[in-house]
Amino acid sequence: MTGSPPTALRPQHPSPRSVHGLAEAFGLEVRGDVDGLEITGAALSSETVRPGDLYVGVPGRNAHGADFTAAARDAGAVAVLTDETGAERAAGAGLPILVTPDARAALGEVAAWIHRTAENPATLFAVTGTNGKTSVVYLLYGILRQLGIVAGLTSTAERRIGDEAVTSSLTTPEASELHALLARMREVDVRAVGIEVSAQALSRHRVDGLVFDVVGFTNLTHDHLDDYASLDEYFDAKRELFQPERARRGVITVDSEWGQRLVGASRIPVTTLTAVDAVEADWRLTVLDETATHTSFVLDGPEGRHLESSVPLLGWYMAANAALAIIMLVESGIDLESIAHVLERDGGVDAYIPGRAERISGDRGPVVYIDYGHSPDAFLQTLGAIRRFTSGKLVMVFGADGDRDTTKRAEMGAIAARGADVVVVTDFHPRFEDPAAIRAALIAGAREAVPEREIHEVPDPRAAFRAALALAGEGDAILYAGPGHEDYHEVRGVKIPYSAREDSKQALRDAGWLE
Repeated sequence: MTGSPPTALRPQHPSPRSVHGLAEAFGLEVRGDVDGLEITGAALSSETVRPGDLYVGVPGRNAHGADFTAAARDAGAVAVLTDETGAERAAGAGLPILVTPDARAALGEVAAWIHRTAENPATLFAVTGTNGKTSVVYLLYGILRQLGIVAGLTSTAERRIGDEAVTSSLTTPEASELHALLARMREVDVRAVGIEVSAQALSRHRVDGLVFDVVGFTNLTHDHLDDYASLDEYFDAKRELFQPERARRGVITVDSEWGQRLVGASRIPVTTLTAVDAVEADWRLTVLDETATHTSFVLDGPEGRHLESSVPLLGWYMAANAALAIIMLVESGIDLESIAHVLERDGGVDAYIPGRAERISGDRGPVVYIDYGHSPDAFLQTLGAIRRFTSGKLVMVFGADGDRDTTKRAEMGAIAARGADVVVVTDFHPRFEDPAAIRAALIAGAREAVPEREIHEVPDPRAAFRAALALAGEGDAILYAGPGHEDYHEVRGVKIPYSAREDSKQALRDAGWLE
């Protein structure tokens, strides 16, 4: 398995647009003959170019995209959009060149023009925050389908239109892919779309060309300090979603200082949500009951509005994610009573969230959860939720991303040691870092927090899970945190096929715990 991008969902019947018209619409300098030329899409990578595309060459970490213009031409690109430096590099490929000062910054609006995004009738929802984004997007999608509304989503896990889906490579697609996805959704009459928006997506122009109808904020915790110099800078990136250039209305969880700060920084009308007794908000969530399979809750809002329901998911925070999704739907114009009716009819929210505290074990043996969480707060919340229903030992298997935020590793190890009875440290996408050094940082954090904690270091993730399984039995639980829905293990630029879900199920079968 290589690092090549997955197949994108694109419109099957694109409407061609004039290259000359594009140049006029955006005031682009034209080099070469564009008379009669038409484009039907846009691509940032020469590997994803389709016949009729506009190839967009932008500077990269190791090369300039314009260096691959000849490959894009051979794949069917009819013109290239790039900057002045790129124009010089692309000149020998023989394609007409459109020149702009910053091609990446221009891409969103250009892709929106090519795919006529402004004509899309779908209601657009966006969710940002450190943890919970994927869950809220899937909960939105699930409730919309319960309401009989044709829905789509794009998340860290996948891009989905009804039952059609492709695996994601980025939390938020590049703008060229995102606008093409929305155009495909329009062809099949999708009427509402949930989009997971990372801070990086906002900083790197991936959602440019869109104005969301309703945006939501979950939380902000320690993560991505490899991309942002501080939590304040990380917050500033997310704050951009709550500006009139990006969205019309917002829903903000105000259980933390960051949510409260966002209310003050927002320049769009916002509604607030809390699950904390001491915090004032427009909507209040009360968790009624938590079990290993369901979480029931009550949501009370302005003017006596009230809803009682449940989610088929582990942890109070999943009820909070459901509450945020419900309020976002209400802010979009859907009656709370209509939502309450379908949830009562169906026995609660009908949603499946791949790799989020996903139980993969059967009725016998230890209870095993696979989770995508790879931040300190995600560890804390998931361990706490599992601990409530575990009468025996709680064993945790985890690693840390290589070439990513190194400042969170000690805290991840510490939280694992405090929350689990046994810790198994393994490799998780070491990329170009020394995996032994990553493991050492996690173990040091764990030992400093709880010196007497039982800790095992098992580099291979397959062997690590089997080591954890050998330590667990009836009444025990295993949390395998990090890989979640992913189907690869990245080492030195190579994505080696590996599904924690499927491998762990096989280990359970081999141990006689799963049929």
